[in-house]
Amino acid sequence: MVKIVDAPEGVEGHGFFATSLDKVIGMARANSLWPLPFATSCCGIEFMATMGSNYDLGRFGSERLSFSPRQADLLMVMGTIAKKMGPVLKQVYDQMAEPKWVIAVGACASSGGIFDTYSVLQGIDKIIPVDVYVPGCPPRPEQIIEGVMKIQELAKHESLRRRNSDEYKKMLESYNIETI
Repeated sequence: MVKIVDAPEGVEGHGFFATSLDKVIGMARANSLWPLPFATSCCGIEFMATMGSNYDLGRFGSERLSFSPRQADLLMVMGTIAKKMGPVLKQVYDQMAEPKWVIAVGACASSGGIFDTYSVLQGIDKIIPVDVYVPGCPPRPEQIIEGVMKIQELAKHESLRRRNSDEYKKMLESYNIETI
């Protein structure tokens, strides 16, 4: 049987012993991202260099790439996305569990790049919300690492209640994404 006693005066309060629950969960999320690379062209090759020994994205807690959306929390869209590929990308995003983050890597994923044509999606933010944009054509591995570090900062400081907020739900509704 466990006997619970009151804490002595002056040694109680929110997060007294180590930290608050929000900070512990944020630190765990930030340092254990499971990226899903959605690569269609040259930016994917730069991402492969990022995973290599010279740059080693694993140093940042992103060692395990996931090729299943149900086991990933970071969607990295790299390269040109044709309009026909848009519904597939949205389906992949929908299959990911919360919390999830999205990086648009390169000019094509961010804005359509040099392909201002009827068949190319002019930025993935037309169909899914994007958290970080990595510029470049193609971006250097250092830029991709910086994008992942920005996602880590978002994950580290995100409130546990943000995803239940009305503002977040309205943003998802603007993309025609159902919330559960």
